[in-house]
Amino acid sequence: MLGVHAAPAAAAGAAATTEQRAFRQIPGGAVARGSRLLLVSEQPDPMSMRASDADRERVAQVLHKAMSEGRLTVSELDERLAGLYQTKTFGDLVPFTRDLPDVHTPMPAVPAVAQPSQFAPAVGGTVTSSTSVAIMSQSVRSGQWVVPASYTAAAFWGEVKLDLREASFESGKCTITATAIMAGIKIIVPPELTVRIDGFGFMGEFERAADGPGVPGSPVLRITGLALMGAVEVRRKPRKSDRRQLPG
Repeated sequence: MLGVHAAPAAAAGAAATTEQRAFRQIPGGAVARGSRLLLVSEQPDPMSMRASDADRERVAQVLHKAMSEGRLTVSELDERLAGLYQTKTFGDLVPFTRDLPDVHTPMPAVPAVAQPSQFAPAVGGTVTSSTSVAIMSQSVRSGQWVVPASYTAAAFWGEVKLDLREASFESGKCTITATAIMAGIKIIVPPELTVRIDGFGFMGEFERAADGPGVPGSPVLRITGLALMGAVEVRRKPRKSDRRQLPG
């Protein structure tokens, strides 16, 4: 029976001891609290941003694929293409693919607008673990910890669970390589994190539902690897302590 980390989690005593020390000013109009970054600068509405010719062409490719799959008729395709090339903003692009399933339009490339209550995971800190292994057992990593630039999670007839909602990141780009063989790996990420998923499932499932952008300033987490007769699940979940305000 084996369920291990490379090293124990960082001590909770490293956190600031007072409410005032918990917050620190970050250049660019943001404030950091603990392992999270509060984004307070105003952002333009992504829907009102101007779309490029490349953005319109990507939507056109989606429409052509939908027609080839029998989701649109030729006349419907022609009608939508005629309107598509007259669009100006990202918001104008949405109606053309709204009724098509599993469509990746250019909209995900537009960063989500950060609200004053949104915290992005912070970058920086000392890495204390780079591996989680579960062989016929369970390995759980949660709470405040630092995700290294490269992290390995492996499970065989067991389960690895990584909760990143209170974690910070060693660098702006981190990679988790998840290998689940007749086992399960569950990764929980906060809503504000930018996630890129490109793992492979063979007689198993490597979920991609959580793939997408985070708030501006968020680190980028790549999740890759293999699910062999097993499953790698990635879920976005809010933090339990997300209701917070800046001190007056």
